[in-house]
Amino acid sequence: MAKFILIGNYPRDRQESMERFAQMLYHGFQEAGHASEIWRPVVFFGVFFKNTTSGLGKWMGYLDKYILFCLLLQWRVFQIKAKNKEVRFHICDHSNAPYLQFLPSSKTSITCHDVIAIRAAKGYPGTHVAVSFFGKILQKWIHKHLSSAVSVACVSELTLTQLREITSAEKPEERDWRIIYNAFNADFKQIPPDVAFERLKKSGLPLDAPFILHVGSAHPRKNRKLLLDMVSELGDNWKGNICLAAKPLDPALREHAHRLGLQERVFSIVNPTHATLEALYNTCQAFVFPSYSEGFGWPVIEAQACGAPVIASNTEPMPEVSGGAGLHCDPNKADEFSVALLSLDDSSILSDLVQRGLDNCSRFSRKHMINAYLELHGIKQKEPQLVCV
Repeated sequence: MAKFILIGNYPRDRQESMERFAQMLYHGFQEAGHASEIWRPVVFFGVFFKNTTSGLGKWMGYLDKYILFCLLLQWRVFQIKAKNKEVRFHICDHSNAPYLQFLPSSKTSITCHDVIAIRAAKGYPGTHVAVSFFGKILQKWIHKHLSSAVSVACVSELTLTQLREITSAEKPEERDWRIIYNAFNADFKQIPPDVAFERLKKSGLPLDAPFILHVGSAHPRKNRKLLLDMVSELGDNWKGNICLAAKPLDPALREHAHRLGLQERVFSIVNPTHATLEALYNTCQAFVFPSYSEGFGWPVIEAQACGAPVIASNTEPMPEVSGGAGLHCDPNKADEFSVALLSLDDSSILSDLVQRGLDNCSRFSRKHMINAYLELHGIKQKEPQLVCV
């Protein structure tokens, strides 16, 4: 059996989704019978900074990630290189691609979750991401090493296509770049309505009115403003509320709500627990995801697993991830989203959408994902043998 060493993210950066992804691989490999452990950059220079994503804390974090950890990584790899030929390495986040230079290329793979920041740094339109001068240098460095990787798992067809688009075609036959869809990084399922409403009693969300749900950050590319615009467009045809889960309302969005007269109908649930999030998916009238750009889009399948109808952007990879089991609209047209929401009043459309969404979720099992990563490393799982007695 092989041993997998996973390269995780810097703890102080608090990248929760990447930590869940690393944990998913860690437990998945163990369940498949392979040893695994996670190596992360040590917090040393950044120990006195709560925030290592901006200001001086960011630079201290860079010292930990790109100086201290690189030295430690070389030493640890040197120690195990001659001892165990079955050790494999996997970098869980493409933003850590510079670590590839210190790992054996034939035994190392990396997951590319998206190339949004890289494309933004190169000046591609439609990313809705602003990149600073230093950010452009950093993304160029990340792309240089990512493009040199022999084995890359891209989380969607869109991500693979875009990575190829921005990368030199030299010696493509030596690369094994393939699509491996993300699995669910937590257990999402349908729960009884009374259980869901009980979980939401202290959320501050009125439970006597329908609501549409968005889950995600306040980043401009998430396009949360469209939820307000679509409700404004609906006017008297829909009297429900808007729930924004994960990150709080930013001042610009709060001001926009006031301009539209929707300030009393917009509710924010900051960093909900898993139980609360699952309850929100189960009780919303629709999950609305008008994002301009994504690498994968976990909330789409999370909503489907909970039986929520999905209304999302018609830009990839949203239709790819939803399996077509969603109503997909132009993220620049609030009126299309409002029409889609009203169409759910037709019970046949609603039930069909929900059932196809539930069926779509079978594509994203952890076992299927882990087997795909093992195949990327040339390891085939043995099928259980039947013994006749």
